[in-house]
Amino acid sequence: MVKYRTLDGTFGALANPTRRQIILRLRDGEASVGELAAPHRMSLPAISRHISVLEDAGLVFRRKEGRQQYCRLATSPLNEIDAWLRRFRDVPEMATEETKKGTR
Repeated sequence: MVKYRTLDGTFGALANPTRRQIILRLRDGEASVGELAAPHRMSLPAISRHISVLEDAGLVFRRKEGRQQYCRLATSPLNEIDAWLRRFRDVPEMATEETKKGTR
């Protein structure tokens, strides 16, 4: 089945704290599914489902070596998020009416 990656799908995959922790771990390099599961209190099938969501979003590549599965980070979707967020870095901070009322 072909999965089409979108910015919404990437943000959706990153909305879960466990998946964000997996991404942070993979920033340090490739890891086995067992290594990714170790810091979490969940089963290997549960971690595998989280990895599948990340894989569908294009954030993770998974490969098999014998009985082991290894994952590595895919940076392209993260670069797309960075490019999207970059548009907001130069926006001047504007006070809302609520902020103005709160400072009086």
